[in-house]
Amino acid sequence: MKDNKPYVVQNLQPHFTIKSPWWKQTMDFLGAGFLIILLSPLFILAAIGIKLLMPGPVMFTQIRAGKGGVPFKMYKFRSMVVDAEQLKAALLIQNERDGPAFKMNDDPRITPFGHFIRKSSLDELPQLINVLIGDMSLVGPRPLPVYEDKNMSQWHVIRRELKPGITGLWQISARDNANFDHWIRLDLFYINNLSLWLDIKILLKTIPAVLFGRGAM
Repeated sequence: MKDNKPYVVQNLQPHFTIKSPWWKQTMDFLGAGFLIILLSPLFILAAIGIKLLMPGPVMFTQIRAGKGGVPFKMYKFRSMVVDAEQLKAALLIQNERDGPAFKMNDDPRITPFGHFIRKSSLDELPQLINVLIGDMSLVGPRPLPVYEDKNMSQWHVIRRELKPGITGLWQISARDNANFDHWIRLDLFYINNLSLWLDIKILLKTIPAVLFGRGAM
């Protein structure tokens, strides 16, 4: 899904006294709890599909950089072969995104069922648990793996000022854009314009982005 509204960062320096507002914490806790209950049948179906079609564990965990760069364990339904992390080094030369983040559209490590749960964003559902326990937010900058986060440029690290999110401006407006700096500018726009209405708008626009399968989140 393409968002017709351009998100322009007038000032790349955010307010460094950022504190998550009460409404955001409340919305995260109540929203994550509600969605886990509402989507529990999808949790069960995804877990059964992985168990039947993909030898190995149902869940994939990875250490990612959270608020302030503090590492946390992020949960996903496993969409790749068991030894995917070990195979990644050989694929780095085929990275389709500039900057430290890795992205490969035809990643050979993804299984057939893994392609399905990625296309439908079912693999991201366990991150609602991360939101519920306070590691993540429903909306915010996407968390990078620690080794990618450490390779960011100095001005990129401003994105660490807020908790990472399941969805954000990049997911609804530029998921096919390979430019890492553009991704960061969207994060900075979000940080500088944080509001309840912006969060609601991003959440609403995430629904068609997921339904139409425009890129993996």
